[in-house]
Amino acid sequence: MTYEESNALMTDLTFRGRVKVACLKYADSIMNEPSSTTAHNSRLRWASQTYQQPDMVATTTQPPTVMDAAVQADGANITDTALQGSVEAVVNKMI
Repeated sequence: MTYEESNALMTDLTFRGRVKVACLKYADSIMNEPSSTTAHNSRLRWASQTYQQPDMVATTTQPPTVMDAAVQADGANITDTALQGSVEAVVNKMI
């Protein structure tokens, strides 16, 4: 993707909605993980914040997700499965 295309996708509301769903799915997964998981407390705080403010979390997660290699390759046409992987990778970096 060009810089212009990346910038446009960083503010695209439809794409943000997809990122929000991916964040909520990941938050649910974190809520159900064992407490012995590395960095569980930090991950649990992120998951709780995501449940409470999913739109805000999606807004802050969207730009770095757009910069993920898979999103850069496919843009808005990325599959939901691939987007889920991109969002999870980005969130893991952010936590």
